Amino acid sequence: MEWLKAVFFEPTVIQAIAVITIVSAVGLCLERLKVFGVSLGVTFVFFAGILAGSLGVVLDAGMLEFAQQFGLILFVYTLGLQVGPGFFFSFKKGGVKLNMMAISVILLGLAMALAFHWTMDIPLHIVMGLLSGAATNTPSLGAAQQALQQIDPGNAKGLADMALSCAVAYPLGVTGVILAVALLRKFSVARPAGDKEPAVPKPNVAEFQVINPAVFGKSIREVMGYCGKHFVISRIWRKGKVTIPTSDALLQEGDHLLVISVKSDVETIRTLFGHQENVDWNKEDIDWNAVDKQLISRRIVVTRSKVNGVRLGSLRLRNLYGVNITRVNRAGIDLLASPNLHLQMGDRLTIVGEASAVNTIAGIVGDEVKRLTTPNLFAIFLGIFLGVLLGILPVTIPGMTIPIKLGIAGGPIIVGILMGAFGPRFHVTTYTTQSANLMMRQFGIVIYLAALGIVSGAHFFETVFRTEGLVWIGTGFLLTMAPTLIVGAVASRVLKTDYAVTAGMLCGSMANPMALSYANTTVEGDEPSVSYATVYPVSMFLRVITAQLIILLFM
Repeated sequence: MEWLKAVFFEPTVIQAIAVITIVSAVGLCLERLKVFGVSLGVTFVFFAGILAGSLGVVLDAGMLEFAQQFGLILFVYTLGLQVGPGFFFSFKKGGVKLNMMAISVILLGLAMALAFHWTMDIPLHIVMGLLSGAATNTPSLGAAQQALQQIDPGNAKGLADMALSCAVAYPLGVTGVILAVALLRKFSVARPAGDKEPAVPKPNVAEFQVINPAVFGKSIREVMGYCGKHFVISRIWRKGKVTIPTSDALLQEGDHLLVISVKSDVETIRTLFGHQENVDWNKEDIDWNAVDKQLISRRIVVTRSKVNGVRLGSLRLRNLYGVNITRVNRAGIDLLASPNLHLQMGDRLTIVGEASAVNTIAGIVGDEVKRLTTPNLFAIFLGIFLGVLLGILPVTIPGMTIPIKLGIAGGPIIVGILMGAFGPRFHVTTYTTQSANLMMRQFGIVIYLAALGIVSGAHFFETVFRTEGLVWIGTGFLLTMAPTLIVGAVASRVLKTDYAVTAGMLCGSMANPMALSYANTTVEGDEPSVSYATVYPVSMFLRVITAQLIILLFM
C-alpha cells in the first residue's frame, strides 16, 4: 500500500493530478445538492478544495499554480469567445439602458468596497476577495490575485487570504441576490402587459401603404438612403399580386409593403411611406397566406468558410436570386439583415423566396450543420496565446510607478471577445458549438476552483469562527444586498422597468445563474433570461478589469 500512500502524500505530478481530479469529482457530485431550494452549483468544487486543504492536503506549489492559472485562462478566453458575437450588439437600442443599470450595480459595489477599506481598516486585498465572493465572480478574484502578484510577487499569504475572504462571502452572495430579487418582486410596480418593452430590440413586422409622393418611382435602395434607418421590405403587394422585391425595385403609389424593422424605427418608416396598416394575414384584399403557398420561409446556417466574414450585401442574394433575408440570428440574438453585416460561421439566416432559389442560397452559404460539430482548435490556441501576450504587456500610465498589466484574466477575455466579434472579418473561424464551448469553460473553471480551494483551505474554518470571519461575512452580505436593492429600486420605481427585465439584469450583473433560475420561476416568458444575456458579457468584462485596476491603483 506504500505506492497508494505515495500517490496522495508525495508532492509529485501524479499526486497533483489525483488530488485535483478527486476534489473536482466530489464537488461536481455535490452540485445538485440544494439548501432551502438553492444550490451553489459548480462552486461546490471550490468548497471541496477548501475541505481538502483544511484536512492537511499539500500539493506541489508549481503544479497548483499552473492548474489554477491555466484553468482561469481557459475559462475567461472561451467565455469571451462565446459572448463576443453579441458583445457590441448589447449596447444598441434597449441594451444600453440595461447595461447602464448593470454597470451601476458594479460601480456601486466597488465604491462600497473602497469605503469599507478606508473606514473599517480592512486590507484592500481582503475587501476585493469579499467583493468577488459577494458578486459570485471567481474570475474577478483571479484577476485581482494576478494584480497582487504583479505588485508583490512574494505575498503568498495575501493571495491565500484573498481567496479565503471570497470563500467566506460566496454562500451569502448566492442567496443574497435571490433574496433581493424576491424583495424586488414584492415591491415592484406592476405594468400592463402591453406596456412592457423587451430587454433588447426584436425585429418588428408591419404593413405600410405608399402614399407619400416623394417616394413614387424611387428604388428601395434610394428610399432607404433618405431616412437613414435600416429596414427590410420583405414583400410588395401590387394589383393583387405579391412579389419579393430587389433593392432596385421601384415603388409606386398605392403599393402595400411588408416591412421588418426594429420597433423604435416604425414611426420614421410611417412618415417615409405615409400610412401604416395593421398586419392581417387573412384579410380579403391581401391574402398573404394564399400567395405564400408559392414561397417558402426557411432558416439556413452559415457553415462554409468562404462566406465567413463576408458582408451580406456583397453576396447580392436579393438581386441575383429574388429572395429576402429577413433576419440573422447570432448567438441567440436576432439581427436585422443589413447589407453591411459581416456573416459569421454559425449564423442562422431566415430566408423567404421560391424553393429553388432558397435551396441555391443554402448551397452557397453551406447549411451543413455537421460541419459545425468540430470546433476550430487553431483559433482557440491562437487566441489563448494572443490573450496571454496581451495580459503581460506593460502599459505605462503617467503618475504611476508600476506599469499596468491586464494579466492572465484580463488579456484572454479581451482577445476572446475581439476574436468572437471580429475574427470572421479576417476569415478566422472562431465558431464553436454551445456544447463544446460549455465543456471547455466548465473544465477550466472546475480546475481553477479546485486548485484555488486547496490553496485557501488550510485556515478556512478557524477564520470563519473568529470575530474577523464574522465581520467578513457581514461585509460580504452588504456588498451583495445594497447594490442590487438600490439599483433594483431605482429601476423599478424611477425608470419604471418591468420586474422580469430588472430581475434578469440584476442576476446578470452579479453573474448569478442560480438567482436567474429563481427569477425564471416567478414569471411567464423568457424576459429574465434575455435581460441576463444582454448584460452578462459587459458585466463579466468590467468585473475582471476593475478588480485588477483597484488593486493596482490603491494598494
